[in-house]
Amino acid sequence: MTGQKADDIVTAAFLVIGDEILSGRTKDKNIGFVADYLTSLGIDLKEARIVPDEKEEIVFAVNELRAKYDYVFTSGGIGPTHDDITAESIAEAFGVPLILDPRAVAILEKHYAPGQFTPARQRMARIPEGAELVHNKVSKAPGFRIGNVHIMAGVPSIMQAMMDAIAPSLATGKKMLSETVAADMPESRIAERLAAIQDAHPQTLIGSYPQASEGKFTTQIVIRSRDAALLQAAAHDVAQAVAEITG
Repeated sequence: MTGQKADDIVTAAFLVIGDEILSGRTKDKNIGFVADYLTSLGIDLKEARIVPDEKEEIVFAVNELRAKYDYVFTSGGIGPTHDDITAESIAEAFGVPLILDPRAVAILEKHYAPGQFTPARQRMARIPEGAELVHNKVSKAPGFRIGNVHIMAGVPSIMQAMMDAIAPSLATGKKMLSETVAADMPESRIAERLAAIQDAHPQTLIGSYPQASEGKFTTQIVIRSRDAALLQAAAHDVAQAVAEITG
């Protein structure tokens, strides 16, 4: 599935895997990146979920998400240590064997010095049977894709490189456009007008985001739509409402 799906909406979920995220020992830096990245492609990230390094939890989440969305992207748990169990969990979710993939072995054997491709590092060459490899230009250990699920590393620089490798293969929908109107007032003053404008423009999404600085409250109003004309019409009404309220 490659290229734009006309005006169709393409959806995705992002699954973060790792006890270290849930314990707070590691701060997730991937969700925001993936949200921005997919939006720029024209793919709607509809859900982000974090699960521990527990096979049952990973299998359940992957099977639920892949049935619900066009794409699933995961990060974490494909390293060389004993607690990196994502690959075997994905294999179980799809009901296929986990194999020492000769393609991955060849990549890693070439990367490491002779004698340094240890049994621990060989764990990174375990790929579910039938999966496609995802290129990793940073540390070489590949991710993989099986069905509509894309498995990537948790380290942000590596995950981002893998997203770049995956992107050309993804089908995309019509991109979401946005306009921002600044309102020099707290959102409570314009909330009623925004509700009415939203009702009048049902094919747009209008969100208000309050800000505070030195005791002064202002609001950023973001209007989103896939149709440029509808977006501009709604943005005009929002700007007019802001102007009328501010006098």
